[in-house]
Amino acid sequence: MDWPFIVIVSTALIATFALVSVWQRAIERENTSRNLAAIKDAHSRGKHRAIAQHPIVQTTLCVGCGTCVEVCPEEEVLGLVNGIAEVINGSRCVGHAKCAQCCPMEAMTVGLGDIALRPDIPILAENLETSLPGVYISGELGGIALIKHAINHGVRAIDEIALKFEKESVPRERDVFDVLIVGAGPAGLSASLRAIEKKLTYVTITKDDIGGTIRKYPRRKLTLVQTVEIPLYGRLPAGEYEKERLLTLWEKLIETFKVRVKTKTELLAVARQGAHYEVKTSAGELRCRCIVLAMGRRGSPRKLGVPGEELDKVLYQLFDAATYKNLRILIVGGGDSAIEAATALANQSGNTVTIVYRKGEFFRLKSRNEQRIKEYASSGRVKVLFNTEVERVDPQSVDVRPSQGGGERLRLPNDFVFVFAGGELPFPLLKGMGIRFGGDSPGKARATAQII
Repeated sequence: MDWPFIVIVSTALIATFALVSVWQRAIERENTSRNLAAIKDAHSRGKHRAIAQHPIVQTTLCVGCGTCVEVCPEEEVLGLVNGIAEVINGSRCVGHAKCAQCCPMEAMTVGLGDIALRPDIPILAENLETSLPGVYISGELGGIALIKHAINHGVRAIDEIALKFEKESVPRERDVFDVLIVGAGPAGLSASLRAIEKKLTYVTITKDDIGGTIRKYPRRKLTLVQTVEIPLYGRLPAGEYEKERLLTLWEKLIETFKVRVKTKTELLAVARQGAHYEVKTSAGELRCRCIVLAMGRRGSPRKLGVPGEELDKVLYQLFDAATYKNLRILIVGGGDSAIEAATALANQSGNTVTIVYRKGEFFRLKSRNEQRIKEYASSGRVKVLFNTEVERVDPQSVDVRPSQGGGERLRLPNDFVFVFAGGELPFPLLKGMGIRFGGDSPGKARATAQII
């Protein structure tokens, strides 16, 4: 054997492995340093807190492979710190749950975390039942966003109700529906289809039109769905669909399966009467054994409360940006809807678009929207006025002022004002029904509310 050659090769291999190890440790230190700085920045800007769902890492199981970081479609939700996955920008999580699905060690879940003190999250049992027996919550109202989860939760709520009826064997009463479904978005419509499939008597009501929040999206907006099963229809295979295609699908399903939906009908009050609920709606009264609340977290658009807001030029939704050209437009708000509207309107010929936002910077934007508004602002396609709010709306102008007091007031020539200030949350109605929220009853909330 050529021992000198073997020694030389072995020494070279050991040296190579040592250099690779040193290089890997240097990269790990650099990544950790960068991610710690990003976490500090996210905390200082309030972006570390999730709006609703967020990744939850079991650090004892995480091996630092980085798969969760790579598969996340949003930017810098997760990062590796000292070889362990940590949440950086929790506000950017929209609930894809790809991190949990791809984790080889099952160290990742996506959910609401500890909701015991969350006053904005209803207390739910594992079967989606609220503190009121027979009243269930599906979709965004429970704090979990994304259309896929809304559809799955609508189906699951009906399955739980059907199982409840089987166990209790309570005879049906005349003129009492098995279930009232409130909302006709993805959660409510999937619940309606499942009720038909389970042969339950039901009625579905919605204060708006079919489609829920989706109908309010701008024209041709891409909507994230992910692969999901729809009752009586089958699988939606694609990950994204244009708004119009989804609405067409819902309308076809309603026609094909004769789904009974009462539009323009608002839920007003619910009271327990023996084995059923007495329900008041804007279209009259009805009785039901169970209720599925699937009306989302946003009700009526939140108003600005300023003079001139009643003018026809003040709008709260943008359906088709292409119909607005050669106009002076003001956008009020700093969320994803406001940014998407501003950039869509800026793309139309002749428009002058200005955003007024009461805070000093944008918070909790999706990464692609944050990048786009930076590009549009730096190029002058959209003008952004931070720390500013609307003071008055006139037919040909809008007066704005500093939101923190002091500073200069401005009068902006204006043709249209689009307000994206969120909606009035339906929590007073739910609390009036007797539904408990985090903080209302210590010890009743789940330790962790999970998507998967």
